[in-house]
Amino acid sequence: MISIVIVDDHAVVRSGLTMLLDSIDDFAVVGEASEGDEAYEQVSEKCPQVVLMDLSMPHGKDGLSATSEIKKQYPDTQILILTMHDDEEYLFRAIELGASGCILKNAPHEELVKAIRQVAGGDAYLYPSATKRLMEDYMNKTKQGNKGDTYRLLTDREREVLALVAKGYANKEVAEKLVISVKTVEAHKAKVMEKLHMKTRPELVEYAWKKGLIGYSR
Repeated sequence: MISIVIVDDHAVVRSGLTMLLDSIDDFAVVGEASEGDEAYEQVSEKCPQVVLMDLSMPHGKDGLSATSEIKKQYPDTQILILTMHDDEEYLFRAIELGASGCILKNAPHEELVKAIRQVAGGDAYLYPSATKRLMEDYMNKTKQGNKGDTYRLLTDREREVLALVAKGYANKEVAEKLVISVKTVEAHKAKVMEKLHMKTRPELVEYAWKKGLIGYSR
């Protein structure tokens, strides 16, 4: 039996998901929460295998913050992000914080069931459009001649900046951690993006994840 806690700020959504998932023979919804702090309490009390976590909850702690806290204390709990944001930056940030995957709120019910089973079994899950985009990004970089290990082109300092930026730290926070100026951080970041042939932060996050500079615990 796969035990599940549902976290969403809309009671109607929680009710609908509970009815759907409880109708599956080997699923059991053991708790609900409307924001991140309640989610943490439910996980503490119910010890579910899977948390279905809404990403955007305007009242109280959001889904990303709750994911981070839950995974730190309960690493065996698998978190599947339920989101309306078809955005790589949200996706990689959630994974970096410990989520086992993401699924869109408009996904078919059978896809949601499949995703829950997948993360409960210890595997990661990406919604199909995200998987397609990651493959397209990889193919585009390959076609552009980015076949070599460009990581070796980075200096030690540039690698430190890359890892911290990918983890979500702002330039000022990176500067404080490395005891350098914000302008120096910006210069290193620009050099990293130039060497890696990248233009956006989500690309850096994806690259850092693939290189193992950031990751998610299970």
